[in-house]
Amino acid sequence: MQWQEFFKYEADQYDNEPFTQATKEEVEFLIDQFQLPHGASILDMGCGTGRHSVALAQHGFTVTGVDLSEHMLEKARSRAAAVNTHVAFIQGDATTFRSEPVFDAAIGLCEGAMGLLGQGDDPIERDLTVLRNIHAALKPNGQLIVNALNVFRVARKAGHDEEADTFDVMSQTTLNTIVFETLKGLVEIPCRERMYTPTEFTLMLRVAGFAVKHVWGGTAGNWRRGPMDLDEYELMAIARKK
Repeated sequence: MQWQEFFKYEADQYDNEPFTQATKEEVEFLIDQFQLPHGASILDMGCGTGRHSVALAQHGFTVTGVDLSEHMLEKARSRAAAVNTHVAFIQGDATTFRSEPVFDAAIGLCEGAMGLLGQGDDPIERDLTVLRNIHAALKPNGQLIVNALNVFRVARKAGHDEEADTFDVMSQTTLNTIVFETLKGLVEIPCRERMYTPTEFTLMLRVAGFAVKHVWGGTAGNWRRGPMDLDEYELMAIARKK
């Protein structure tokens, strides 16, 4: 799968990316928004290198992190061990993950869960399946905070730059070739991503069984309680299992 290959190379540099530098503020935002009791259980779907999982566990929550990439999970386990903190990390695909309803809350942040399409994935059914799997894993009234990519930013650029031909307006997807430099030379990986309008994302969450409380601007490093800007990278939905 292309995304497994991508994260194999991205794992070593992920924590140096500009959008990963506000973990402390982001975790404070999550804690304030959830208002969960000490020891509450949180599912981190698409946990990556564990930057949110480990920090939430340090605050006294019981955290399970799920990620497609074993390379990213190696970094996550090392992060947890370095601060003597326990997180249950599981290698798994968000589209096939199954759990009994045992979690008080779930997060799916920075496209860890949403929008990462395989070349043959249906751009609606893939993410709807992920949301339904998260829904099934939550207790009644369990909370969800989830990011998705903002389609307006790409659509506004599409007619004005050299990347225009990577955007499929009908499916609201992009197909970009990511290039990594390795010891064996350049590695090129085609990466397909799905993007959303706030209304469409709200509808998908409702179809999956969630009551949507808010849709806010949610670009990493600039989470806030307020409307999404047209040119920011992400939107954020605050929802609850019906």
